[in-house]
Amino acid sequence: MNQLFNKYLNSFKGLSKEVWWLALITLINRAGTMVIPFLSLYLTQDLSFSLEKVGIIMTCFGLGSLVGSWLGGKLTDLFGPYKVMFFSLHLSGLMFIFLQFITSFETVCLAVFILMIIADAFRPATFVALSTYSKPENKTRSVTLIRLAINLGFSAGPALGGLIIAYIGYDGLFWVDGLSCIVAAWFLLAVLNPKKVTILDAVQNNSPRSAYKDGPYLIFILTMVIFGFVFVQYFSTIPLFYSEARGLTESQIGLLLAMNGFIIFIFEMPLIKYLETRPLSKISHMITGLALVSISLIILNMTSWTGILVIGMLLMTLGEMIAFPFSNAFAMDRARRGSQGEYMALYSIAFSASHIFAHNSGFLSIANFGYSFTWYAASIIGLVGILLLLFLKKILAKN
Repeated sequence: MNQLFNKYLNSFKGLSKEVWWLALITLINRAGTMVIPFLSLYLTQDLSFSLEKVGIIMTCFGLGSLVGSWLGGKLTDLFGPYKVMFFSLHLSGLMFIFLQFITSFETVCLAVFILMIIADAFRPATFVALSTYSKPENKTRSVTLIRLAINLGFSAGPALGGLIIAYIGYDGLFWVDGLSCIVAAWFLLAVLNPKKVTILDAVQNNSPRSAYKDGPYLIFILTMVIFGFVFVQYFSTIPLFYSEARGLTESQIGLLLAMNGFIIFIFEMPLIKYLETRPLSKISHMITGLALVSISLIILNMTSWTGILVIGMLLMTLGEMIAFPFSNAFAMDRARRGSQGEYMALYSIAFSASHIFAHNSGFLSIANFGYSFTWYAASIIGLVGILLLLFLKKILAKN
């Protein structure tokens, strides 16, 4: 047991203190965005909006995320990641506080759109900063640490948010959410000041290449859109399937989803450290991850046994743990040849685009063709992504 524990601790060794600070800031920020999981409840219960209006607001949410990722990349290339991260955190905190005071449908749409532009400008800036603070051999594990912080924040945030709503109400939730983002901004100001941090992998490119002219990278981005399209079904259509088709209660669904975060928190870092020692490329690992997520949907059609839901969640989680860190590391490596902010913005945009289209497409498919067809269709889409990755691997082998 002690040997296993020591191996687990060793998987975290070698990461710079700046990466640890960035992970802590990300944890505070993600735990602070506790409004997000309760946004639809707030809009329907407190503001009495119809489901159709809530759907439009959530579309504004996705569009704002997409624009924010693009703008964050542009601003990062112009001003550097430090300033973009600080102002994103600080201004999004103010926007969260302001959001509770507007009640009309049109202004809520506009406010949510602006909020997500500001908040998601943080993402490409974080990736660029992470690349700067990491040694080349540690980038994948550095990404994994940030993912652990995000998952821990997403686990703690909703639990804390539920308590705040129960004892204080939604007003308290907006205040805590906003103030936590502002605290994260000033904490960043204290610990990651460019004058104090150690740069481990600075990139100087006098003639940076545009990400939009990098053909192999654009193929990679397309595969990430496809991966995101398949992956997000687990957080939109799959919970509905658990309830309507398999008769699970809300608490049982919550346990299944919580299992995902728990497994990632415990096992992802040791898994990535092990996989880094294997003689396989990042593309190969991404193929494995996407294949596992696709298979996790196919097996849902194979039997009515309830245990298959647990197996499906385990396969999806394993695929996620493999695909996300290595795809992120691939994007950071590729970004060295051009404008880093632009490259990492495209990576973030891929998942924003997935969120815009995947949820509605999944629900429409279920309504018109049923669950079985939808899982098969999503798996076929995943297969297209795998074929694109194989094509990309072939192209890169020639270069």
